[in-house]
Amino acid sequence: MSAIKLYRHPLSGHSHRVEVFLSLLDVDFELVNVDLKNGEHKQPQFLQKNIFGQVPVLEDGDITLSDSNAILLYLANKYDKNKTWYPDNIIVAAEIQRFLSVAAGRVAFGPAAARLINVFGAGLDADFAITTSHALFAVLEQHLAGKDWLVSDHPTIADVANYTYIAHAPEGSVSLDDYPNIKNWLHRFEQLPGFVPMQSTPVGLCA
Repeated sequence: MSAIKLYRHPLSGHSHRVEVFLSLLDVDFELVNVDLKNGEHKQPQFLQKNIFGQVPVLEDGDITLSDSNAILLYLANKYDKNKTWYPDNIIVAAEIQRFLSVAAGRVAFGPAAARLINVFGAGLDADFAITTSHALFAVLEQHLAGKDWLVSDHPTIADVANYTYIAHAPEGSVSLDDYPNIKNWLHRFEQLPGFVPMQSTPVGLCA
């Protein structure tokens, strides 16, 4: 049995960030599904793992961590011996942090929120989420012109943190058709050794 357990939901983009990164790192881990529909994440046993009652949660021996971006930082620092996913270079590290903020901000309020509405029936403003998504994608499309990755000349946890919800934006009725640079970036990410996809949902533009 692996020392690492990932508590997740198969349709959670935040969970997928961690799952795909563990796989890219070629680290052995065990997936533990959390029944969000029936409120397992709000029960006392799970709240002991994450006081906010959210997936993902990572257990690594005696260490318990929540928040997908925090988990990415932990995994990169502990298990990436080559220090490529989160380099020691302070300028590159700062740029990565900037895109972790994008993942927690504009991505969360844009494509992630739009998808939440269609996949989980979240009571959010669909027009705002879709508009926010396209505003973000216009910036990223320009940023990725002539670049393979969001930061540096190789993939980093900036790419991991932003990939899933952008790749699944069509499930939130957000088209990627006008963003060839983004689509090429997504394709490059999907070709990385160890990549695992997140389960798709036939909603929105994917219906």
